[in-house]
Amino acid sequence: MKKVLANALQYALFFGLGIYIIYHMLHELSPKDEADLLHAVSNVNVLYLIPIFVIGFLSHFFRALRWRLLLRTIDVNPTIINTSFAVFIGYFVNLGLPRAGEVAKCTILAKYEKVPPHKMVGTILAERAWDIVCLILIWFLAIALQASVISNYVLDFAHRFEHYVKLHEKFFLAAIAVVCILIVVLIMVYRRHRENKIGTFIKEMSHGVFSILRMKDRWAFLMYTVLIWAMYTLQIYVGFLGLPALAEYHLTIYAALVVLVYGSIGMIVTPGGIGMYTLLVAEILSAYSVKDIPAQAFGWIAWAAQSVIIVILGILSLSFIHLYNRKLNGKAELDSKQNIQ
Repeated sequence: MKKVLANALQYALFFGLGIYIIYHMLHELSPKDEADLLHAVSNVNVLYLIPIFVIGFLSHFFRALRWRLLLRTIDVNPTIINTSFAVFIGYFVNLGLPRAGEVAKCTILAKYEKVPPHKMVGTILAERAWDIVCLILIWFLAIALQASVISNYVLDFAHRFEHYVKLHEKFFLAAIAVVCILIVVLIMVYRRHRENKIGTFIKEMSHGVFSILRMKDRWAFLMYTVLIWAMYTLQIYVGFLGLPALAEYHLTIYAALVVLVYGSIGMIVTPGGIGMYTLLVAEILSAYSVKDIPAQAFGWIAWAAQSVIIVILGILSLSFIHLYNRKLNGKAELDSKQNIQ
């Protein structure tokens, strides 16, 4: 009961943060800014939405194929369609209840493939561990490829931060002291309780990563990983092309990679990336001299497009998974009877 309450409070906190960010961003806009934002959003080239949807679908489909490889390592061999349906439904559930989607996709797949759901939990942990490693690697790649842009942005941000600190010096000194104390306390707790949840989590993460590197189909797994992140990056780049308000800035595929990293952080922080995704995307686009209104317009469109893709795929999967398996089981029964005869 305590765990459920803690999870509910955590969800409410971060969902509330996302709503506050949306309110703050919109509240800061002048009437002219609001009109310009609506104009920028309404002028999006709808023809680009088709490739964006296709690319979004492929990113989720490649993730399903990659998960299927992991499932094979525990002697679970689901059909590609059932695995895809489960992944789509998992993403759909995650929009409203973060992390519940991982449980949902295991439960769905277990129901139709007749395997225990707990058997698949290890593959979810391995995927999470690998995705965290990939995000860190992509972050370093983005920094290396866009060093000049990001360094100027960081210097500008540091200058603004320094000015803000001078205005609120006492508050920041107190906040820094509290953070330092918390870090020391966390280190002491970890050293004393290595075998508890923190230590276990780190061990499971490392085990998940190394299990992937040792798996039989590791090269196929790595190929699907590259394709997943390539689709994410390409989706953002096509989004750049589809928004006329960004045409004058000539944003490259490398800029899309940087936006991907920042957007991914936004997706992690708040449920479904609500508010935070748009804020971080708009913030990093300022490093490319993109004005605030076009940057916000792209952030809202990118977040909405990704959410709509997940909603459509999730609803279609929920609608057709039972029908597909009923036909699949009916065909299996018919084949069995013919073999007996």
